[in-house]
Amino acid sequence: MPRSRHRGDAAREHAEAIWRALMQARPAGLHMPQLMRATELTRSQVQSGMAMMRDIISKKRDIISKKGWPPVIYTRADGYQFTADPNELETYETARVHVLLTEVRRLITGTIAPHAALDPEDKRVRHIVAQLNSVESTLDLIA
Repeated sequence: MPRSRHRGDAAREHAEAIWRALMQARPAGLHMPQLMRATELTRSQVQSGMAMMRDIISKKRDIISKKGWPPVIYTRADGYQFTADPNELETYETARVHVLLTEVRRLITGTIAPHAALDPEDKRVRHIVAQLNSVESTLDLIA
């Protein structure tokens, strides 16, 4: 999950503006241009605020009582939205895992494997290959 690059007051204010806009739009979602208009923020500010909001959501979640802010997801059809629907969450999570799996596979085949072929004795590269193969295997099981 992306973490907010800016942990200052500005990112926190952007997160609060995004929170208010998404809460007002509920149960519908907002696409990036709509979110930018509703919050009067730039794309970069929305992205930073969204990352900060996800950080805040994760900190406010009380695992034991299952209370806290609802998760935010993104779909092409509805944009960014809050949801507690298990089916929507599972669909979003599965889609994100597929994206991550593709990224890991491309990193392995496009960069790490050729590097390992150039220097097969490099202990660091062998370790990276082993770890990424493990990550790939785990993500493949989840997907």
